[in-house]
Amino acid sequence: MLSLLHIENIAVIEQADIEFSDGLTVLSGETGAGKSIIIDSMGAILGRRTSRDLVRAGASKGFVSAIFNDLPQELTEKLQEYGLDGEEPDSVHIQRQLSADGKTVCRVNMKPVSVSVLRELSPYLINIHGQHDGQKLMDDDYHIEFLDSFAEVGSILAEYQPLYHKLLAMKRQINELERSEHDRLERIDLLSFHLEEIEEADLTDGEEETLTERKHFFDNAGRLARALAEARDALDDEDSGVCTLMEQASNTLLDVGDVSDGLKNIADKAEELKYLVCDLRDAIAEEQGRIEFSPSEQELVESRLDEIYRLEQKYGATIGEVLAYAASCRAELETLQSADERRDALRVEYRQLLSQAKELAQELSRCRKDAAARLEERIVAELSELDMAKVRLAVQVETGTKLTIRGLDTVSFLISVNPGEDLKPLSKVASGGELSRVMLAMKNVLTAREPVGTLIFDEIDTGVSGRAAQKIAKKLKQIGAQKQTLCVTHLPQIAAMGDHHLLISKSVEGERTYTSVVPIADGQRVDEIARMLAGEEITENTRTNAQELLAHAEALKKGTA
Repeated sequence: MLSLLHIENIAVIEQADIEFSDGLTVLSGETGAGKSIIIDSMGAILGRRTSRDLVRAGASKGFVSAIFNDLPQELTEKLQEYGLDGEEPDSVHIQRQLSADGKTVCRVNMKPVSVSVLRELSPYLINIHGQHDGQKLMDDDYHIEFLDSFAEVGSILAEYQPLYHKLLAMKRQINELERSEHDRLERIDLLSFHLEEIEEADLTDGEEETLTERKHFFDNAGRLARALAEARDALDDEDSGVCTLMEQASNTLLDVGDVSDGLKNIADKAEELKYLVCDLRDAIAEEQGRIEFSPSEQELVESRLDEIYRLEQKYGATIGEVLAYAASCRAELETLQSADERRDALRVEYRQLLSQAKELAQELSRCRKDAAARLEERIVAELSELDMAKVRLAVQVETGTKLTIRGLDTVSFLISVNPGEDLKPLSKVASGGELSRVMLAMKNVLTAREPVGTLIFDEIDTGVSGRAAQKIAKKLKQIGAQKQTLCVTHLPQIAAMGDHHLLISKSVEGERTYTSVVPIADGQRVDEIARMLAGEEITENTRTNAQELLAHAEALKKGTA
């Protein structure tokens, strides 16, 4: 149960330390005093979403801390699972710091955790029932959640819902494959054409460079032949060619080379030049022999280059890119051509999963229908203690054929509040006060088997007065005898029934608003209940009425009333 709540710089609360005890604790105060801030602070501890506006104006950070004792076994095991167990095995200390910039820091037993961990722990700490729960009761879509909680089908749902999500994903895949069949066939035709065109070309990486070099040769073949012929004539003419003249010069110098060493060197150089010139002549002659100009070959080279250029314009800037595109075409074609097989395989798997999901959904239906009768009986019994003895309630479970996230069922709560009236949807016939009592009855039934240690009822007295208020107060007292119960209320009947009473009040000092939370008893409690009875003007009569209300509540607690 919750034993201590510390609030610092949260909205209008600068600082508050609130101690809680077991039994029924009521919280009262003027409208706007800050009761909702205390509930919001508890929500922060439970990992609920918070707003940066919750931080008190002028403060950079807000802080909420709570200590829980007498932990349920399930919470102790969860703390051990996360490695968050503290020095005291039957206690847990939770802190949450809120920054004005939106950042948040959470700790459990002084160890940092994420907000999601707080949410994991919250079902074992506090169950808050507020006005939004009454709104859920008005919405048929939420009725199945109430029944499932009572039926304890969480394990079946945990097995069913992943299957359901997988079925949805598979159905989308199958539909996509079926819807895109025409596009798929068109794509196959296009890719096949592209691939065939590239494969028929039989391209070779590096081929274009070789062909370009050959074309360059053909483009310059005439000029090259003329140049080689003229050069050879200049070297090889019998009368005036360089070879003939060098041979003459070399022979002449050889005849006088023995005259001196200088002439010998000149004769050797002349003979060397003669051989070089003759080698150059032979190289030119050899090159002339290699020049073979074939118009048909030129035509083939130019035609091949044209074909390569056309493919590069369509499929890639180079032969390498064209071949890479062809490889991607093959891979995509393989995928597209196997789509029929994939679709058929998906259909087979879908049918198998659908069969499993339907079996689980049918099991859910059996559990719900069995639990519905028991839930009806329990709620009607609770309502009879809340001044609704003539009420008839039916938990209607209708099983369809189409799977939803919760199976095959729709659940509706039907009610007849007056004898002789037909059962009708709860949202259409119940008044605000009746809804409050139905919700209280359901909460009492549903939380009885939950491991949560603390229940909070936030203004469940909407539309309730007189005898019904007295019945609700008595029921809250009964609940408080089983679990720690906190109730924010405007009803004096409920306030009088509390084992403990906390007064929330607001004051203005300077230009700042401050909220305080203090326990009250005896005379102060009489004044507060008198205020709840009469408003601002408290008279001796209202004080007397308040004292009588407290005395009656005390007698009810002792069973003497």
